[in-house]
Amino acid sequence: MAKVSNILARKGHDTISVAPTTSVYQALELMADKNIGALVVQNGETYLGIITERDYSRKVILKGKHSSDTTAEEIMSTNLPRISPDDSVEHCMELMSDKNIRYLPVFISARLAGIISISDVVKETILQQKETISHLQDYIHSNG
Repeated sequence: MAKVSNILARKGHDTISVAPTTSVYQALELMADKNIGALVVQNGETYLGIITERDYSRKVILKGKHSSDTTAEEIMSTNLPRISPDDSVEHCMELMSDKNIRYLPVFISARLAGIISISDVVKETILQQKETISHLQDYIHSNG
């Protein structure tokens, strides 16, 4: 069974973060520059939440606010479930589906160890299925 640690081993533990006082506009520029859909919001080394493109569209655009005078802290998601590297990919998929979220923070004890996205979960699931198919094909051909 695939674990979150498999995803982090493949993609790395690095997260791109912004300070809580960063403007949403600056956060969006950084997301565009790095071609990512979410940023960690941190105060020094302390994890506060995650700001996503969805947060922007729902909490800035639809509320008539302006991205240049709204801060990351004002719109970040803070109630995301925390997972660990030992959690299964299936568990993550269930959490994301049940809570209709696309990102999960990964923690080792109280320290942020990375962020995984629904895309990461889908890629890992596909890799596991390809591996299973390959093993089955090897088995069939070796016993033919």
